[in-house]
Amino acid sequence: MELEEYCFETKLLHNRHKVDSVTGAVSVPIQHASTFHQFDIDQFGKYDYARSLNPTREALEEVISELEGGVKGFAFSSGMAAISTAFLLLSAGDHVIITEDVYGGTYRMVTEVLSRLGIEHSFVDMTDIDQVKQAIKPNTKAFYVETPSNPLLKVTDIKAISQMAKEIGALTFVDNTFQTPALQKPLELGADVVLHSATKFLSGHSDVVAGLAVVKDKGLANRLGFLQNSFGAVLGVQDAWLVLRGLKTLHVRLEHSQKSALQIASFLEKHPLVKNVFYPGLPNHPQRELLDVQTQGAGAVLSFELVDEEAVRTFVSSVKLPVFAVSLGAVESILSYPAKMSHAAMPQAEREKRGIKNSLLRLSVGLENPDDLIRDFSQALEQVQQKKLVLQQGE
Repeated sequence: MELEEYCFETKLLHNRHKVDSVTGAVSVPIQHASTFHQFDIDQFGKYDYARSLNPTREALEEVISELEGGVKGFAFSSGMAAISTAFLLLSAGDHVIITEDVYGGTYRMVTEVLSRLGIEHSFVDMTDIDQVKQAIKPNTKAFYVETPSNPLLKVTDIKAISQMAKEIGALTFVDNTFQTPALQKPLELGADVVLHSATKFLSGHSDVVAGLAVVKDKGLANRLGFLQNSFGAVLGVQDAWLVLRGLKTLHVRLEHSQKSALQIASFLEKHPLVKNVFYPGLPNHPQRELLDVQTQGAGAVLSFELVDEEAVRTFVSSVKLPVFAVSLGAVESILSYPAKMSHAAMPQAEREKRGIKNSLLRLSVGLENPDDLIRDFSQALEQVQQKKLVLQQGE
């Protein structure tokens, strides 16, 4: 069989980097060299300086490109480095349309850096195609899509947005961090650039900070490659190796976590102290039909809203299993508080306008037994109820 005929989970393990051609090692060699000897003054070899190209980083870039179905991959020092460098494809006077409940770091980059460089922006509910159309300006050069969005898990029609972009000669960027190429292939749906915080599901073990980008056009690859080399925020070799190792178990990790996420979301949806649950795998999710067409699954991240901020404080102090932390996509479940973590860079008025309330929690489901997590959440919610009763009796 040819490599392209294998299923996704097989490709995670069996690619051109599964065996080192020199030693036969079944792990990609970590090449620490920062510079490479040149044997000819007129013609340099493939590698000259590690910022421009490094064999270990190159292996990761080739693997992610193949998994996403692109022509070229790029590995960066963080997800925000990848996103920021992609935004540098734009110029002063350009306009970009962005998912409204986008990750707080992206919001900060757009509102406080791109705006200073003369690049305009509009935040739009991208689940409403009419709103997106109305936001288009003569100088619109890019659409930035986060789907499912962070933290409200809204699902955007990548194919529709990409088609709209092509009609006006604009680019489509898609942040695929939540889904990964295991569940969603934005380039196949018409996107031009796919972006990842590889810190999350791709590496999967809370032990590396990394970013990835993949493009499907050679001309665009040359432009982004020039920016990567110029900007210089490249991924170190140890971190590149860690992402390569994490990728090998991506399918089995996501398969387990996704099943658990649906089980936990269903539990929370029925609990009287939970006001709302945001998870695209639930039957009543407003974009569930689109999700089924566009992706291979709903992912392992969900958000839920309690009655108020005080309930959140009690819940967080009562749960025992999840790590309460920034980030997501790890083997351990991670509970986050968007208002003060992922979206702290977004002013409260802007958060609330988007529905990101102080009573909202985000959960990235890990590899624990879901029954244990549900029991833990049950006892924490019971603590919320008991505190609520005590407060009522004191009034």
